[in-house]
Amino acid sequence: MNNVKRPIIFFTLIFFTINIKAQDSTGVVPKKIYVTKPIEQTVPPTVDGLLTDEAWDLVEWAGDYIEFQPDENTSPSHQTKFKIVYDSKNLYIGVRCYDSEPDKIVKRLSRRDGFEGDWVEFNIDSYHDKRTSFSFTVTAAGVKGDEFVSNNGNNWDESWNPIWYTKTNIDEEGWTAELRIPLSQLKFGKEDEQVWGLQSTRRFFRAEERSLWQRKPIDTPGWVSEFGELHGLKQIEPQNQLEIQPYTVTSAETYEAEDGNPFRDGSENDVTVGLDAKIGVTNDLTLDLTVNPDFGQVEADPSAIALDGFQIFFREQRPFFVENKNIFDFRVSQSEAGDTFGFDNVFYSRRIGRSPQGSPSTGDNEFVDQPDNTPIIGAAKFSGKTKDGWAIGVLESVTAKRYALISNDVGEERKEVVEPLTNYFVGRLQKDFNNRNSYIGGIFTATNRDNLTQELDFLHKSAFTGGIDFKHQWNERDWYVGGNVIFSHVSGSEEAIKNTQESITHLFQRVGADHVELDTTKTSLSGTGGNLQIGKVGNGHWKFESGATWRSPELELNDIGFQRQADDIRHYTWIGYQTLKPDSTFRRVGINYNHWSAWDFNGNHNVLRFNTNSWQNWKNNWFSNLGITYTAMQYSNFALRGGPRLRQSSGVNMWNSVGTDRRKKLSFNMFQRTSRAFDNSNRFYYVEAGATYQPINALRISAFPSLSTNNDKLQFIDNFDDVNGTPRYLNGHIRQRTLSMSFRLNYTINPNLTIQYWGQPFISRGRYSSFKHIVNPTAKQFENRFQSYEEDQVTLVDDTYSIDENLNGVEDFSFDNPDFSFVQFRSNLVIRWEYIPGSEIFLVWSQDVSQNGDPSDGLLSSLGDNIFGQKPQNIFLLKATYRFVL
Repeated sequence: MNNVKRPIIFFTLIFFTINIKAQDSTGVVPKKIYVTKPIEQTVPPTVDGLLTDEAWDLVEWAGDYIEFQPDENTSPSHQTKFKIVYDSKNLYIGVRCYDSEPDKIVKRLSRRDGFEGDWVEFNIDSYHDKRTSFSFTVTAAGVKGDEFVSNNGNNWDESWNPIWYTKTNIDEEGWTAELRIPLSQLKFGKEDEQVWGLQSTRRFFRAEERSLWQRKPIDTPGWVSEFGELHGLKQIEPQNQLEIQPYTVTSAETYEAEDGNPFRDGSENDVTVGLDAKIGVTNDLTLDLTVNPDFGQVEADPSAIALDGFQIFFREQRPFFVENKNIFDFRVSQSEAGDTFGFDNVFYSRRIGRSPQGSPSTGDNEFVDQPDNTPIIGAAKFSGKTKDGWAIGVLESVTAKRYALISNDVGEERKEVVEPLTNYFVGRLQKDFNNRNSYIGGIFTATNRDNLTQELDFLHKSAFTGGIDFKHQWNERDWYVGGNVIFSHVSGSEEAIKNTQESITHLFQRVGADHVELDTTKTSLSGTGGNLQIGKVGNGHWKFESGATWRSPELELNDIGFQRQADDIRHYTWIGYQTLKPDSTFRRVGINYNHWSAWDFNGNHNVLRFNTNSWQNWKNNWFSNLGITYTAMQYSNFALRGGPRLRQSSGVNMWNSVGTDRRKKLSFNMFQRTSRAFDNSNRFYYVEAGATYQPINALRISAFPSLSTNNDKLQFIDNFDDVNGTPRYLNGHIRQRTLSMSFRLNYTINPNLTIQYWGQPFISRGRYSSFKHIVNPTAKQFENRFQSYEEDQVTLVDDTYSIDENLNGVEDFSFDNPDFSFVQFRSNLVIRWEYIPGSEIFLVWSQDVSQNGDPSDGLLSSLGDNIFGQKPQNIFLLKATYRFVL
């Protein structure tokens, strides 16, 4: 135990002996007010970035920005000022960013929402709900950025792409910008005289400095709630959006032809059309429609392999589902402490349009045309937030019935259903009250599958989830209490519910789990989950959060949600300390402490972990962090895939990262993580290091190779129910090596014409040895948990292992060689031209090479042979959209 305490004490002393000079923010910050005026007799400003129009003379300048980062509440290096006027259709903003050395203004080009170089931003809380706002950013190079801000600044949605106009200009005093924002892109009420929340931020790139129009102390929680106010908006009418965006896609695919396979002749061609529409039902609420949507321009998912049996979470990248996703978000157990399965969500949009879940039964000499995905016939999304604090989201989507086509060697064809016609529904509602300091909300989801055939009877016929969430803040939002409660109900055939009970998420059949029982006659399953927490996030250096989360054994969210495991009760606590002022060494520093404890519903104490970590923003604008987690105790109900609860050895997990100043033309980043059991039963190491280079303002190149090594002496292989009268839970010693590199190139010809490339070679190789079976799964000593097979008990013939336990010459059981080598290369080249605002042309080239290599080969040689020596799958797309604004 002394060996355990030493590293924890050592790291803790490092963190708390950092020399910190800081001061608390005190007092109430007065709200600034800017009074705008309408354009009546004057001609509206021409958006050219010059600020010479007469309309700007109608109002006064607003200025006196105050520094926010790095030294809050001090004078910025250079001041900023702005004016705002409006007419019946538009809001106009003119801004002057002073700079004593205008030749040094950084004008880096990027795609929309790149936020590179010098920029100025305006956040408009037109609901004045103190929780949401619309953000408009323009860089000195004229690149636009726009985001929808929600949850009082905790969520910034870059997928929001309104139509607005901006131009910039550099002169001897610095740089200027003009913005024209159509009122149709904002949401507001019907009052004769409006009051909106307003904030403006300027980034002074050379000093990496942020300054604000409305001061916000570092230790004040929230963002939107701290805005100043925009007055003088009179007699403006809410505008209802009506936008229609048809598209057409021409695609061509080439790949390696397969002899005799009529479905793999080497090429395919297709032309499709579809439609997206955005209809303003009211100024507050918008109906989004999509018919036969195409997501061909979306970047492919990165390569990944999971040996623990659980599904891998991939982020949503499809535009229709990304926009306004914050309204539909319902995390089961998000926490500041982490380690609470924070990815679990009642709604996981990647389920819609997923790969077909069925696979046809085939005979000898039969070929299969298995579809890669399930087309979305149509989808509608009704969402928005009303002036009086109602956030509303309704999503309805229908995916098509999909068939696999089977053909034999004499040309006879038949079809089998591999995915049924499916309807997905999500309803979300939240209401602010208590002067916007509290909210309560709910969610309901439904998945219904039509006419399940015998081949698809393993799927749920229907699945429903529901939940209630709430949050209450007090003491100027410094303190909060919040949480949620959810329920689930799935129904289907006996086979479907049996599969659910036996899935790795539940494992009702596992040995020794007296509180659950596999019932093969059930046709439905209902469960609950939730999260309750209390915390402090403002007013001083110290923050904390503590809470508990649970998932009953029967909870099942995976028809339209994302859930890794059930049967878990977890307590967590996080305590954080932050500096409020820079000193001679650091711009800012944070130090954190966490601990977690988990039980199952049988009362077994399965997890006890402690963590301390720190992050640092150095004076030279480098970033670093380091941390250590001590696992005092850990048992897994899932490691043996239905076998008994398994003790896993105590150990430590350490990580650190270093990143140089990202403003430089050449910057470097490195991250490494290592974990090790004290008894040396497992060791893991991961390192990723790379560089980003921007030789000119228009070009950015990055390359980040990574390597991981995994040595686990107790890696699950398979279970055998009856070997000489008793079960065998087979494990082995895996030596896994994974090598990959993510390469990106972004070339911006102008803000509306960009070229982007992403490529990733990937290889993961695993070699197994030292086979063993579990005999005492909860033994304290690692060696007592299993019995190893000696060399003379194990035989490998034709890639199959045979085990002769009693050496009588008779095979007791056999299993396939578990060694593996998976090699993949994926890439996307996208040329995007926004030829008029909101209308785009995409030219896309995607490549994919996926091979099973030889596990006996070296990493690099196997990578080369299986990528460069193969014909890739090539997909070429030409997609054109036109956005009608009516």
